[in-house]
Amino acid sequence: MRSMTGFGRCIMEGELLTQQWEIRSVNSKRLDLKWNLPSAVSNLENRFEKVVRRYGTRGRLDISLSLQFLTTDLEHHLDLVRAGSMLQALEQLAKSRNETYVPDYNALLNVPELWVSSMEDMDEELVLTLEQGLSLALEDWNESRETEGEALGHDLLARVLRLEQWTDILRERAPAIKEERAENLRERITEEVASLSLGELAETRFLQEAVILLDRLDVTEELTRLATHLERMRELLRSEADVGRRLDFTLQECFREITTCGNKVPDVQLSRLVVDYKNELEKCREQAQNLE
Repeated sequence: MRSMTGFGRCIMEGELLTQQWEIRSVNSKRLDLKWNLPSAVSNLENRFEKVVRRYGTRGRLDISLSLQFLTTDLEHHLDLVRAGSMLQALEQLAKSRNETYVPDYNALLNVPELWVSSMEDMDEELVLTLEQGLSLALEDWNESRETEGEALGHDLLARVLRLEQWTDILRERAPAIKEERAENLRERITEEVASLSLGELAETRFLQEAVILLDRLDVTEELTRLATHLERMRELLRSEADVGRRLDFTLQECFREITTCGNKVPDVQLSRLVVDYKNELEKCREQAQNLE
């Protein structure tokens, strides 16, 4: 089980270059990648994305790569079209201000986007080396996410235990409340039947309505389903894949059942417990939204 929040880094030094990958991530409903790559390898983004998808399925990732060349054998040439366009724009700016423009060609040396190296046509072996560095950074990233995911799992498990205890309280208290309501209803029925001198048919109809009303106070089915959902959460916390989405769905079902219980059982003490129950479920949902 992994959190979607994590950090990973890898530094590899080879014969031609030193590469440093850094990965930072936060939670997201889907896998959202933001790249910060040197222009020399920007054309490899699609290949790098395939590597990332082997290690993660959800989260917003900021991935950066720094390259330091260790050889002077690389050929460089100037992007004449872009450089000419930039100089022309500066010349037009000077004319609009009635100023004389003298281009400083040395300034172009400080614009790395204008310089293209032979890295653009790098061989497959070098590409594989970069992919290896990315993989190592992703492994480090996953280790940090697993550490946080384990902490989230322990927290969620403790909350599930608390919810199970509250479910037991509801299961013990609800029948007594139903019986109290039933007794009050019997007294009312007896009084009404005596005062109105209802006939046998009318009295039977009256009692049928009373039975229907008492059935509405029964939350046995809701509590059974609620216990099943909590057990499902325990199972999910022991699983390894796609935990976040499935936990979120199960929590929605728990919300539905506890809301029905609160509506059915009009009791002050249980109403407070239902409110606490919902608050705890909301905290579980916040934690689950950080899980992959």
